[in-house]
Amino acid sequence: MIDMLVRLYDLPESGEIYRKVEEQGIVLRRARAFEKHTVEDFARTHFSPKWVSEVGVALSRQPIACFIATKDKAVLGFACYDTTARGFFGPTGVSEAARGTGIGKALLFKSLEALREQGYAYAFIGGVGPREFYEKACGAIEVPGSDPGIYGDILP
Repeated sequence: MIDMLVRLYDLPESGEIYRKVEEQGIVLRRARAFEKHTVEDFARTHFSPKWVSEVGVALSRQPIACFIATKDKAVLGFACYDTTARGFFGPTGVSEAARGTGIGKALLFKSLEALREQGYAYAFIGGVGPREFYEKACGAIEVPGSDPGIYGDILP
C-alpha cells in the first residue's frame, strides 16, 4: 500500500466538517491517558492488533496524539498521528455503524491540524487504503516508490 503526502499549510477550512459531526451529538476530542484501555479495546474489537499497538504509542505521547469521536460515552472512531514515524497520520478507524456520519474526515482534520500546529509543513498518510478519500478530503498525493515504504518486513 502506498503512502500519501499532504500539504498542511494548504488544508481546506474545517469548521463546517466539525459542525456537521457535532450536530449529530458526536464529540470530537483528544483521548485522555486514563482512557488508553478503552480506546485500545475499541481498536482491538473493530480493527487489528497492530493498530492497538499504534494506539498505545499515540496515547503515550505528550501531547496525546490520538483524537476520538464519542457519543453517549461510547467510542465511535479514532485517529492517531506520530505513531509509526514522526509526521505520519494513522491509523484511523470508525466503527461500521458510525460510517457515513463524517467522523472519519473530522478526525483526519483534527490530526492534520495538530501536526501543523506542531510545526510540520507536510504530513504523510502511511499505508493508505482509501486513496480517493484522502485525495478529495485533503488534497493528498501519492509518494512515488512508497510501497512498501516504512511498512516493509512487518512482523506478524
